[in-house]
Amino acid sequence: MKIFNTLSGQKEDFTPAGDEVKMYVCGVTVYDLCHFGHALCYVSFDVVRRYLEYRGYRVKYVQNFTDIDDKIINRARERGIAWKDLVEKYIVEYFTDTDALNIKRATIYPRATEEIPRILEVIRVLLEKGHAYQSDGSVYFRVKSFPEYGKLTHQSADDMRVTATAEAEKKEDPLDFALWKAVKPGEPSWPSPWGDGRPGWHIECTAMSTGHLGNSLDIHGGGQDLIFPHHENEIAQSECYTGVVPFVRTWMHNGFLQLGTDKMSKSLGNLVTIKEALARNSSDAIRLFIISSYYRMPLKYSTEALDAAENGLDRLRQALKAEGKPGGAMLDAAPFTARFVEYMDDDFNAPQAVAAMFDLVREINRGNEKGLDIRDAQNTLRELAGVIGFTLQESKKLSAQEEKEIEALIAARNEYRKAKEWKLADEVRERLSKMGVAIEDTAKGTVWKVAR
Repeated sequence: MKIFNTLSGQKEDFTPAGDEVKMYVCGVTVYDLCHFGHALCYVSFDVVRRYLEYRGYRVKYVQNFTDIDDKIINRARERGIAWKDLVEKYIVEYFTDTDALNIKRATIYPRATEEIPRILEVIRVLLEKGHAYQSDGSVYFRVKSFPEYGKLTHQSADDMRVTATAEAEKKEDPLDFALWKAVKPGEPSWPSPWGDGRPGWHIECTAMSTGHLGNSLDIHGGGQDLIFPHHENEIAQSECYTGVVPFVRTWMHNGFLQLGTDKMSKSLGNLVTIKEALARNSSDAIRLFIISSYYRMPLKYSTEALDAAENGLDRLRQALKAEGKPGGAMLDAAPFTARFVEYMDDDFNAPQAVAAMFDLVREINRGNEKGLDIRDAQNTLRELAGVIGFTLQESKKLSAQEEKEIEALIAARNEYRKAKEWKLADEVRERLSKMGVAIEDTAKGTVWKVAR
């Protein structure tokens, strides 16, 4: 099996250090609903994990929650609620969304605020070794103390430029980053030997990954937007803290999700939430749409492509329902399994692996027409679908009364729109979404469909 390693910039043979694959994937900052970009990341690494397990590896999968951060504090203030209540709400929402996408739960979900003692110990060691320094109640990592800084992004520290911040005057060097942030009025804080404060963003992942997986990981994953500065900083502080090189044997990064020509992100405000996506399409269709693109490449969000994926899943489900002719000549599925494994062994080339699955779907349909015994081939197809993470659940069927209720709600929404009662119209859309109904306003009127 070969995996593309961001650190080396090439595909490498994958050999875990021990008898268990130690895998860490950066989790979400819990201040809002998860969007389709999160689905792209966590579905991609869910497939990686599932395939490793299919190939016989035991996987210990750790994914953190960043549960203290400027964004969390600011959002809680905006809503007039306690930051802890905001965090709990969106952790619940995270699991609701990812469970609906059939993403296997991690072995451990550590939270930054539950790892404060470990974080303090890592910072203490870095200070003791001269890799960090105190300044006005905060602690910063001394980037120039790590000569290999920049090896993940393949550039030298001297060539890097960072945006000036309000705390620049507290640093020895603009590239230095906060390990511990001094308390500010009205913000949550924890006691430390350097004064009350809270952890910086990068240090939490070092503390959690090494604390739960040891000083050297087999796989560390995340989006390409995390390569710099987050993962670059993780390498520096982790290898300086433990003295163990490499901190990570294989770095994996998924590509960006695009909406039109822009990256989908909260900062740009061009989000499609996972809930909105699930209201329109099934979890299997979303998963098929995501893995139909190579995980390291950009993925352009497209409702048309999602609908095409929905149709593809219907073909797969129908192939599994075919009865064939028990006792007849057996349809051989082994060549399709071999192709599936060959492609997935090549840096998790899911698009080609899924193509092999759909070639098997066609053979099952042909075999059924010819009166072959297709049961073993169908079992193979089910097994491979499970590796990809498909649930194979049928779309929800509505009763005449349910359809009548939906039509009435859409009619009411249209009246609200005519009257420019936008808030009421949005409330109706939200109600329909919770019913699993997606609506689309077209030139011919409002059309709707049931996603699940």
